[in-house]
Parts: sequence; C-alpha cells; structure tokens
Amino acid sequence: MLTHTVVYPGTFDPITNGHVDLVERAAKLFERVVVAVATSEKKTPLFSLEARVELAQTALEHVNAVEVVPFNGLLIDFVRQHDSRCVLRGLRAVADFEYEFQLANMNRAMSPSFESVFLTPSAELAYISSSLVREIATLGGEVSRFVPTNVAEALRRIQQ
Repeated sequence: MLTHTVVYPGTFDPITNGHVDLVERAAKLFERVVVAVATSEKKTPLFSLEARVELAQTALEHVNAVEVVPFNGLLIDFVRQHDSRCVLRGLRAVADFEYEFQLANMNRAMSPSFESVFLTPSAELAYISSSLVREIATLGGEVSRFVPTNVAEALRRIQQ
C-alpha cells in the first residue's frame, strides 16, 4: 500500500533553513507534506505553539501541498488521523541516527505498518539546529543565514 502523505513532526523552535530544505525535498517525493508542530512541554520552547505554527506556515508558503498544523499526543495516532503511515525525519549527524533508529523501531512496534523516511539536509545546512540558532540569537548573534527571513525578524524582536 502506497502512502501519498508524509508527516514531518518536530518542535520547530524555530524552523530553520535545514527544516525548509527537507520539506522542499519531501514535497518532490510525496503528494502532501504535513508539518506537525509539537507542543513540546518538556523542552520549554522559546516561541509559543501558535507562533511556531505561524512562523513555519510563512517560511513554507512557497512549497506546494504543505500543511502546517499543531500536534500533541502519540505520533502514530496523529499520522493515522492525517491518512498516512509514514513520517519524515531529518538526520544531520551520526548522533541523530541512534535516537531516530530507536524511535522508528518503537513506532513500528506500536503500529506495524508505520514507516519512517530519513533524509539528510543539504551539506551546507547540515550543521544548523534550532537549539544552536536559539542560543546564538539569545546571546545577540546574527542568525539570518540559518533561518528564513520571518524567523530572523521574530528572533530579533525577542532580543529587544
């Protein structure tokens, strides 16, 4: 059974150029990409859930067939609700692989038809992470080359 929709879950706090790269590439592989912005109470995000959804929507408005929605709960349930059985995960480094491998197998154990698709960002974006962007921004550093324009502006407003 083929799936036409892939779900790309994450906190996107904030969405980076690496995330945008993965969505653009996934949109060439799937008819529909659902970007699932997680509530992430454990991580204490810099931006509210509503702000993260809005930032992602604006950053991705140039990509066809992308839907950005808030997400809370079990990923396997969310994926089913969006008529899919497939998630997209980004791998930047070997360190990401171990966690993602464990997560993929746990999800498949809970839902045998569940699949994970892994993409790596373009080489020039592989070092970018939301946590590094947040740290640089909160210390007054320039982040505009790591994030979409709307995100850089939002980060500047927080600094003031």
